[in-house]
Amino acid sequence: MASFSGANALEPAQSVRTVLAAEAPTNPWFSWDYVRDNSEQLQTALQEHVVLTVETMVIALLIAFPIAILAHRYTRLAVPALSTTGVLYTIPSLALFAVIAPFTGLRARTVLIGLVMYALLVLVRNILAGLDSVPDDVKEAAQGMGYGRARMLWRVELPVALPTIMAGVRVATVSTVALVTVGVIVGYGGLGLLIIQGFQTFYRAEIVTASVLTVALGLTLDLSLAGLTRLLTPWSRSRS
Repeated sequence: MASFSGANALEPAQSVRTVLAAEAPTNPWFSWDYVRDNSEQLQTALQEHVVLTVETMVIALLIAFPIAILAHRYTRLAVPALSTTGVLYTIPSLALFAVIAPFTGLRARTVLIGLVMYALLVLVRNILAGLDSVPDDVKEAAQGMGYGRARMLWRVELPVALPTIMAGVRVATVSTVALVTVGVIVGYGGLGLLIIQGFQTFYRAEIVTASVLTVALGLTLDLSLAGLTRLLTPWSRSRS
């Protein structure tokens, strides 16, 4: 009787192992066959991901620069600017897209608005920090050479602040790449759509491939911006 009970106790574990063993060859974690057979779908999703990321950063920079420059010029505006963008950043992404969707519809514009709102805090904070970090003696020397406010901003303050600004752009870009995937809630999530589809069907190759492409895109953009920073700030490279 004891041996019979022991055999029964082993049956569930053996069944699980049998199912997993049978499932592994047909549902691997990565498959070149999946990549080859779905290359067009992967390319379309990646393209949408890149477009949403680039559009977000361009629009966010166009909004963040004037805000940060005004906050730098008129210091009393710094706290309201950072507080407002900080509040926007704390809103959960799913909730934010759900709130925006009734007004803008289920379209890419909805995701774009939400992503821009999230990028503003990082950009405004870093642009403002970069401008505030310009040494006073540098500004005094520029004034002594007859530089006005506008010329000093473009020829002195922004170049000196550029490393800090670009650091913020890099953080905001990588963050945006990650957040684009959440846009799947309104149907425009780039590679996030494939990740969700993979989880719904438990198709491992789809999950891993889309996830790896998302990580690779973030790393590629980050390294590209790092290289651009080195090109734009040769004095910083020489000093280091």
